[in-house]
Amino acid sequence: MDEHIIDGLGKSIITIRDGKVINVTEPKVKYCPLFDHQRGIKEITKEEVKNNMEFRIKDFGMCTKNRQLKMKDYLSFGISEIISTLIEKEIIDCAVMVCEGCGSLLVFESELVQGIGGRVSGLVKTSPIPELIEKLGSENIVNPETAEINQIAGVKKAIEKGYKNIAVTIALASDIEEINRLKKENSNVNIYVFVVHTTGVSPEDARILFDNCDVATACASKNLREIGDKESLKTVGQSIPIYAKTEKGKEFLEVRLEKIGGEKPKKDNPDLPYPMV
Repeated sequence: MDEHIIDGLGKSIITIRDGKVINVTEPKVKYCPLFDHQRGIKEITKEEVKNNMEFRIKDFGMCTKNRQLKMKDYLSFGISEIISTLIEKEIIDCAVMVCEGCGSLLVFESELVQGIGGRVSGLVKTSPIPELIEKLGSENIVNPETAEINQIAGVKKAIEKGYKNIAVTIALASDIEEINRLKKENSNVNIYVFVVHTTGVSPEDARILFDNCDVATACASKNLREIGDKESLKTVGQSIPIYAKTEKGKEFLEVRLEKIGGEKPKKDNPDLPYPMV
């Protein structure tokens, strides 16, 4: 039996067991412009969350051995799209990410970054799916026995394997102290922090995450938006802004913008997530 827990659409907690959605909690966010524009979801309810998860399982095999792992670039602007472009341009040589059935792992191909990160976010817990571990290479997975989610161990693994320009996706403020220690201890390695899945973070955690990242996504986070809107060196997007905290982060956003032909025109009244939490 495999079990996967996703902190997903609308900040609902979803449990998937053996390819079936077995539990969905009440969503805290009722409207997300991303899911409205992509899937036509006008109000996020438990039923809509369940339907969306079942669609993903059927469409690309989410949380199953049939998971499609590669994905073409659709010229949108999110964290996985940025990292995908940075790998393609050889600005970074390794990304530490999280995938169902594998946990934390190292990724080196732009289409894999897009397929893994662009399709599923907010994985809280997962368990091994041997077919996916085999496809992605057990040597690239932090713990193939347990599919542990441990981004710190992922960064350590990337350093041990000799990678010098490492991107890591971070959702937990508690990971930051250890990441900073790894940066100090490995001055010949560049570790770039991409903060993801920020909906619901506390004011304290929003501050820690923003101060120590290169790039962060706003999601439906009230607290991160308050900081990012004032302090970001560069912001791309209005409905779901992506913030650059460092000069490197700003450069990363610009590399992605160049690839997709620049920013879209600004809207006077962009659709926003509701409520912000």
